[in-house]
Amino acid sequence: MEDITDILAFEVKKEMADRYFGFRKRIEDDTAAYLHRLTISSLELENAIGFILIRLYILMHNKSLISTFLNLTGLPQDLFYDPYLLESPTIRKRVFAGATIRGFTQKGRFTNIFLDSYDQLAKHIQEYRETLEELTEEQETIREEINLFYRKNDIDTILSFIRRLDNPNGGTMNTMNPPENPALRHGLADQMRLHPPLPACEVLPTLPLLPDKKSILRQLKKIADTAFHDARSLDLKTLTKPQD
Repeated sequence: MEDITDILAFEVKKEMADRYFGFRKRIEDDTAAYLHRLTISSLELENAIGFILIRLYILMHNKSLISTFLNLTGLPQDLFYDPYLLESPTIRKRVFAGATIRGFTQKGRFTNIFLDSYDQLAKHIQEYRETLEELTEEQETIREEINLFYRKNDIDTILSFIRRLDNPNGGTMNTMNPPENPALRHGLADQMRLHPPLPACEVLPTLPLLPDKKSILRQLKKIADTAFHDARSLDLKTLTKPQD
């Protein structure tokens, strides 16, 4: 009879452990996938938005003109801005390499690459915002999963139940008494506690949608015109040649 009791107790404990750690593993996998997407989004922010924005900074060159552009578009001041970027020949070649230039005159080519870069920036920001919204929903789902997990899996209740299985003849008094080392019990619970990852908006910047180009076309052309007269030495044909 004792063997059957031991077998039943083992099966109950195994089922509890499978359910507990299975649920926990799903949350940990979801969290790992979320953090991976968060890392990828951070890289995309630099490689897509930052890349195009730096190209626009180089075209405008002047800090006052750059500030005017950022005010016009609603973007944060100094987003990816560093004076060194404007002067570095290596970075200049990298952000222009392979870019499409079109137009018959030098000024036309300059204006077109400026406006085309604005279109690319607007597209990348829209995609970034959509990704940020998806990540926000993922983080909220993980947070709800963790709350549900702890509503259904209280570690103190589970450990207390296991102790009763291991000591079925201990009586009511024993089951009501605290464990010999409560600090150890709470320490284990704290170590095993799941915490939701940070929301995406606390890790990555929130960027506004850029204004529709048509609505600010006159101001953009004015910025491009001023920038062109300040950057006549910028050889777009040479800069846009694909790098080997």
